[in-house]
Amino acid sequence: MAKTSAIGAGERRGLMFVLSSPSGAGKSTLSRMLIEKTPGMRMSVSVTTRAKRPGEVDGQHYHFIDQAKFDAMVKQQELLEHAAVFDHHYGTPRKPVENALTAGEDVLFDIDWQGTQQLREKARDDVVSVFILPPSAEDLERRLHTRAQDSDEVIRGRMSRATHELSHWAEYDYVVINSDLDAAFAETETILRAERLKRERQTGLSAFVRALQEQLQG
Repeated sequence: MAKTSAIGAGERRGLMFVLSSPSGAGKSTLSRMLIEKTPGMRMSVSVTTRAKRPGEVDGQHYHFIDQAKFDAMVKQQELLEHAAVFDHHYGTPRKPVENALTAGEDVLFDIDWQGTQQLREKARDDVVSVFILPPSAEDLERRLHTRAQDSDEVIRGRMSRATHELSHWAEYDYVVINSDLDAAFAETETILRAERLKRERQTGLSAFVRALQEQLQG
C-alpha cells in the first residue's frame, strides 16, 4: 500500500494579505506584528516618491525613487498597483510579489483602498483584504498626535481624508475594529490562518486526496 505524502497536502499558493485603514488606525503596527510573529509571510516593499522619514531605511521600509523612475515603472507595467497619497506616489513592484506567491509565501500589503481595488482587478483570487477601523474619531486623532510625526496641519488633513477612506470599508473581505491592539491582532491572525486553509489555495490537496483514495481502495 502506498504511503500518503503529508508534504503534498501542505503545498499551497501564497496569498496577498491586504491591511488598509485611515492613517493612525493601526494598520502599520498590526503589519509589523504579523511579520514578526507569522512564519511564511513577507512584507511588500513599495516604491514611493516621498522623502525618507527619520529612521526609515531604503529597501526595507520603502524603495525611495524619483518621479521620473516612478512614471517609467507605471508605463512599463512593472507595478501591480499605484496611487497618489498626500501629493506623493506609491506603488507595488510586480515581480517580487509574483515570485513569492508561486513559492507558497504570503505577501503583506499596507496600502489604501485605491491600491486594494487595483490588486483585485489584477489578481482577485489571490487577494484577502482587511479594513482596520478605529474605535472612535477621538481615538484616531489622539493616535495621530501621539505619533508626533506630523504637524497639526497635516493631522487635520489626515482626519479630513479619513472620512472618505471610511466610505470604502464595505469593499473589504473583513473588518477589524482596533479598540485593543492584542485583540485586533488575534482577529487579524485568525483571518489569515483561515484563508491559508481554503481548498483552492492548497495546490497539493488534489494529489493528496487521490493518493488517500488509492490507499483506501488498496
